[in-house]
Amino acid sequence: MNSPKPLIPSILCLLGLAAVAARGAPAEPSSDEITAVAGKTSADYVRARQPNGSFKEETYAFGEGGHFGGPMTDPSIDKLKFIDVARVISVPLAEQNYWPDKDPKGTKLLIMLYWGLTDVPPPVSSSAAYDNLNSIQSRIAQEAGLAKARAAGSVKGYHSASSNAGASDADLDELSSAVTVLNLVNQQRAQTDFYNASMLGYDAEGVIGTEYGNYVRGTPLAVRRDDLIGEIEDHRYFVVLMAYDFQLMWRQKKHKLLWETRFSIRQRHNNFDSALAGMAKAASQYFGQNTHGLVRKDVPLGRVEVGAVQSLGTVEK
Repeated sequence: MNSPKPLIPSILCLLGLAAVAARGAPAEPSSDEITAVAGKTSADYVRARQPNGSFKEETYAFGEGGHFGGPMTDPSIDKLKFIDVARVISVPLAEQNYWPDKDPKGTKLLIMLYWGLTDVPPPVSSSAAYDNLNSIQSRIAQEAGLAKARAAGSVKGYHSASSNAGASDADLDELSSAVTVLNLVNQQRAQTDFYNASMLGYDAEGVIGTEYGNYVRGTPLAVRRDDLIGEIEDHRYFVVLMAYDFQLMWRQKKHKLLWETRFSIRQRHNNFDSALAGMAKAASQYFGQNTHGLVRKDVPLGRVEVGAVQSLGTVEK
């Protein structure tokens, strides 16, 4: 599983976050926005069920993973503190029978919470390398056209064909250099895409990578791959929950990741503070579950109200 990792000196325990989380709440209307969700579980993590089929209660403490700032100023996410995000996430966690616990001796999970806005590469067509290559190609084409016209005798004072009808060695060297620079820009873009795919859970699809595209060209999978790349090359708000064995971390200082859920929504036409509750609710049925790939859920509309937050302090690792 991918970073972020919970390398923090202490664990923040929070109580009262799910004060108004409704059990069996009625279905809510959906917006036209889609939350992308990817979840993984360790081989030995299985939630026990009660006789009525619902999951048995599991307790947790939140840990502050941190805010991953994007490339732009965005008050809808920049103004939020960890406690603001945690209190919203606690509601759908409670709906899945995950409850905060004030007693570290009985707490099962440490849920590390990360949130942020992805930084995406600019269009290749806006790069200096792209402009430079176009400029060189245009100049060579113009020179070739002029040389051809001269060779045909249409330019006064010049009547014989020469090597000037083609690109010179210097032109070809310059063109090769420009292509190399543009390839480096594309490689950097691919690396950013791969990082964002890993952060957002899009790597679960198995189609984000530098080699995959060579094998799917001309197939329906190529369209799918292009769609996914289009999504990760759009700025996206995201939340990552990584649930660790609390007791193992607290008592033995060892990290054991039990499950993770990554969910995101495009930034365009959205604000993180108003979209967070809906996207978390859309993703909540996959908390502690393996999605076996990327799934998409309509973002429910509605408003979430939460009770007052009581901080229980820190538990040293």
